[in-house]
Amino acid sequence: MLDSSVNKDASLINEDLAPIPADKRTWGTGNYAALWISMSLCIPTYMLASSLIGGGMNWWQAILTIFLGNTIVLIPMILNGHAGAKYGIPFPVFARASFGTLGANIPAMLRAIVACGWFGIQTWIGGDALYHILKAWNPTLAEVDTKSLFPQALPMICFFVFWLLNMLVVYYGVESIRKLLVFKAIFLPVAALALLAWAITAAKGLGPILEQPSQLHGAAFWNYFFPALTGMVGFWATLSLNIPDFTRYARSQKAQIRGQAIGLPPSMTMFAFIGVVVTSATPIVYGSTIWDPVQLAGKFENKLIVSFAMLAVVISTLATNIAANIVSPANDFANLAPKKINFRMGGYITGIIGILIFPWKLVADPSGYIFTWLVGYSSLLGPVGGILIVDYYFIRKQQLQVDELYSFKGRYQYSRGINYKAVLALLIGIVPNIPGFLVTINVLRADMVPSAISNIYHYAWFVGFLVSGIVYLTLMKNDTPQRT
Repeated sequence: MLDSSVNKDASLINEDLAPIPADKRTWGTGNYAALWISMSLCIPTYMLASSLIGGGMNWWQAILTIFLGNTIVLIPMILNGHAGAKYGIPFPVFARASFGTLGANIPAMLRAIVACGWFGIQTWIGGDALYHILKAWNPTLAEVDTKSLFPQALPMICFFVFWLLNMLVVYYGVESIRKLLVFKAIFLPVAALALLAWAITAAKGLGPILEQPSQLHGAAFWNYFFPALTGMVGFWATLSLNIPDFTRYARSQKAQIRGQAIGLPPSMTMFAFIGVVVTSATPIVYGSTIWDPVQLAGKFENKLIVSFAMLAVVISTLATNIAANIVSPANDFANLAPKKINFRMGGYITGIIGILIFPWKLVADPSGYIFTWLVGYSSLLGPVGGILIVDYYFIRKQQLQVDELYSFKGRYQYSRGINYKAVLALLIGIVPNIPGFLVTINVLRADMVPSAISNIYHYAWFVGFLVSGIVYLTLMKNDTPQRT
C-alpha cells in the first residue's frame, strides 16, 4: 500500500532496494522450482549428506534427516516470502517493519556475515579443486592439511587464485555468470549421476552400499539426530530470511509457494541421496569414509578424468558462489549505506570477510561442518525468523505501509530508527544457545555447564525461533500499529 504523502528518504533507498513494480514481477512456479533445483545441486549439499554418513548414520537415516530438515525450513521460507511477493520489497526493507528503519541493519548484517561464510566455504572448495588438478599431474604433492591453522602454501595459493576469479566476476558484474549457470545446470546433474554409477559399479551393486549399518544406536543416535536436524534446517536458514529478495519478482503468491514446495525438499533429498550412496561406497572401495567429493575424485587414477572433474567443480562452484553468496548479501550491505555501497562494493566486502572466516577449518571434518558452522549460525538466524514472522502475521496482519519503510518519519521509525523491543527479543532468543556453543568450540569444558543447559544448543534454530517470537509478541502486544 503506497502513500504518496510520505517522502522517501534518499539515505534509505537505491535502485536495488526500491520496490519492484507489479508489471515487472514475472517469475512463475517454474522459475522458483528451477531456482531451488539449481541452488540445491551444489557441492555443499553433497557434503551435507555425506557428512551425516561420516558422523555414523546409515543411508536412510541420513536421507530422512535431510528431508525433514528441508520440509521444516520450507515453512518460514514460504511465510517470509509472502511479503516479498505482495509488496515487491527485498529482505532488508522487509526487516525495517519489525526492527526499524535503522535497526534492520542488525538482522541484515547477521544474514550477510553468514553469506560471507558460505562464500568462503565455496571458495575453498573451488581452490581445493584447482590444487587437485595439480596433484593429479604431480602425485608427489602432499594431501591438504586442514588440521593446522593454515594449510600448506600451494593449496592456499590455489584458494586465492579462485578467490581472485570470483572477485573478477564481481568486477564485471553478475551478468557475466549467466553462461556458467547454464553450464552448471546441465553438467552438474550429469556429473552427479556419473558419480552415482561409479559408486554402484565399484561397490558391486547397491546392496553392499545400502547394507552399511548405522554406527549410532539408542541414546547415541538421538544425541546426534537432533543437532543434525538443526543443522539441516540451518543449511537454508539464510534463505528463509532473505527469500523476499527472490519472491519480490513473483507473479503471485501461488507461484512462489508452489515453486518452492516443488523445488526445495525434493531436489535437496534427491541430490543428497547421491551423496549418501557415494559416501557409503567409499569404505567398501577404499576402506575409509571419504565425505568430501573433491578428495574422492582426487583418488581416481586417470589424470584426465580427475582434471576434467575438478575443472567442472571449479566452474560450477564459481557459478553457485556468485549467484547464491554474492547477490544476496549485496542488498544487505547496501542497506547500511545505499548511497555508497553498490553490488560491486558489496561483493568486495563479502570476499574479504570470506577469507577471514577461515573456511578450510569449517569443512575440515563432519562434526565441525554440522555442529559448529550450521548449528552455530542457525542460533542467530532462528530468532530473526521468529521476530519477522510474528511481526508480519500477528502484529501487522500482513499489512505494510511501503512508502514508510523508506522514511525516517513513518511508523517504522520507532526510537531514532530502532525498535528496541525487537533487539531485546533477538538477544533473549540467542542467549540460551550461548553456553552450548561455547562448549562445542571448547571455550568451556563440558563439565562446567549443566548438560540440560548445554544441550539446548542441539535445538538452536528451534529454540531461538520460538523464544524470540514469543518474547517479541509479548513486548509488542500493547503496541497497536496505525491503520495502513
